[in-house]
Amino acid sequence: MKYSVNDIFETIQGEATFTGTPSIFIRLQGCLVGCGFCDTKFTWEKNINNSYLNVTDLMTKPEENEIYGIIEDTAIIEALQEKMANHIVITGGEPCEQDLTVLTRKLLNRGYSVQIETSGTQEIKAHEDTWVTLSPKIGKSIKSGMPIRADSLERCNELKYPIGKQQDIMNLKELINNHSALTKKPIWLAPLSQREKATRLCIEEAIINNWKISIQTHKYISVK
Repeated sequence: MKYSVNDIFETIQGEATFTGTPSIFIRLQGCLVGCGFCDTKFTWEKNINNSYLNVTDLMTKPEENEIYGIIEDTAIIEALQEKMANHIVITGGEPCEQDLTVLTRKLLNRGYSVQIETSGTQEIKAHEDTWVTLSPKIGKSIKSGMPIRADSLERCNELKYPIGKQQDIMNLKELINNHSALTKKPIWLAPLSQREKATRLCIEEAIINNWKISIQTHKYISVK
């Protein structure tokens, strides 16, 4: 199985349930959602002319670069052997635009814990033991305005919702009210860009609703 991969790097997971966990990120190429505040816009487009890297090149190329590689799952897994962390985060881009069943199964069989970070706009094709962090981008897409799939909301293990203003809180509450399965899952509020106003709003709403707050702690400790 081949995957369009932009980067593979080792760091500390900075958000939600696995905050503080040493992790290997597999950043996939391609995203049809396109959020205005996205900090990985270089992963959006899948231009075949930019797809010539091998797995070794991926891990040494300059950061925030749209060049990627179409890599066999076996090559990805082999590259991971050189790293120390046992937790894998598959992100993007929108990782669920690719079928992750084979890759997640092979990773889990090798003793890794595996997490996917997804917008919920695509069917989640992954091994059932994969941890799914769903981060809906309602009203924030500048490309497509794609709806959140009900089956993605059912499948996810946690919801991490970006918050910038009160309307985002209203959208989140509507989402929860329309999908009862979410009432049994951890709800994380993620203040956009750590802005002071957004952070205060998240604190207030977390206390009122018994939600959690996810800040980008990796940025505070200056890791990728």
